[in-house]
Amino acid sequence: MKILTSSSTFPLFNKKHHQNFPSKPNKISDTKLRFRPCMVSIKPPPPGFDFRTEYLLDSRETIAQTHPELLDLADNGTLVLIRKSQFGPVPGWRTEFVEPEVIWLIGTSHVSSQSAVDVERVVRTVKPDNVVVELCRSRAGIMFTSNDNENGPKLKSNMFSLSGDGFFGAVGRSLNLGGQTALALRLLLAILSSKVSTDVKRPFGDEFRVARKTSEEVGAQIVLGDRPIEITLERAWNSLKLSEKVNLIGSVVRGITLTSDISSDTLKESSSDNSNFQLYEQLSFSFPSLLQPLIHERDTYIAWSLKRSKAVNSSKKVVGVIGKGHMNGVIYALVSDSGELRFRDLVGQRSSGNENGGWLDTLAKNLVRDTVIGVLLWALFEQLNTGVWNIDFASWSEFLGERWAL
Repeated sequence: MKILTSSSTFPLFNKKHHQNFPSKPNKISDTKLRFRPCMVSIKPPPPGFDFRTEYLLDSRETIAQTHPELLDLADNGTLVLIRKSQFGPVPGWRTEFVEPEVIWLIGTSHVSSQSAVDVERVVRTVKPDNVVVELCRSRAGIMFTSNDNENGPKLKSNMFSLSGDGFFGAVGRSLNLGGQTALALRLLLAILSSKVSTDVKRPFGDEFRVARKTSEEVGAQIVLGDRPIEITLERAWNSLKLSEKVNLIGSVVRGITLTSDISSDTLKESSSDNSNFQLYEQLSFSFPSLLQPLIHERDTYIAWSLKRSKAVNSSKKVVGVIGKGHMNGVIYALVSDSGELRFRDLVGQRSSGNENGGWLDTLAKNLVRDTVIGVLLWALFEQLNTGVWNIDFASWSEFLGERWAL
């Protein structure tokens, strides 16, 4: 079994030596330059769009004919089938490309054991050519548990953990693609997601591990279908004003330090909810300017991985394993695009960062930013080591927000 990135054609793992990564990065990561904003407008679903009313009935009828044993997943909206005839047009510049005949989308909750069961059922039943997962190269390690084999990666399940090329390789990749800010924010989010995972007594990403194992058994190829997290975090950070950045860091730190009241009942309810426990979605509701880089752009990227990446060319059946919060946006992107987008539009244009003679202003801003982040990370690290939380991060956030509000 091979695991491919959606934007490249070489494997990151193989069945026998899945712990080894190629020394040469893929095309997306092969640069130390920053990325400018996307040059092509990415439109989110209109307010009235709901895949349940638009496509669920047609999807159910097709599933009833082909795999009636999966009807229960179709009935509760977990499983949706989109046919090739429903896709947007194939780009004129890519006439040789043959899109998949059908795409099966499974909506999951990243801390739900039931989601893992659902993924295994669908992959075993459908026996697809490709399984596209909501992961990028840097987060691929979540698919491998520490007891896979004694030589495998010793990783704790975490949607933001530094994995994929070994720890130092992942740090270098984060710095190259997103800079210090993306790395610092990712470390904070990694700690927060680990805390949530501990509070609910469930590891993140069981569905991805099951998808990888079951794909091996049925001979399907795993495709890493999400945009690199480093680019996503950098774009998210740049979408915020300075005061919002300070408040965001404060919110994440408070989420780490406060006692959780998450119960097993709440976890069970989250399996049928589109946003509970979806960390990206929760952040976006608190910070609306994050919706575009964290949700809408990624929905479009995942949709393109499902139907336009090199890995799925000429495939008959593709299964997509994505969070429930992305179902509506990904389905809309699958059926509504005009064929004009390219993958490079979804990651932005490369920039050297010194245009218009603004390097001095940029340096000053970066110094202030990195100092604030560095102090917060240092304080957080110290508190994690001692186990005593005696810093009032809320007051810090308010103070910094008042000082540097824009």
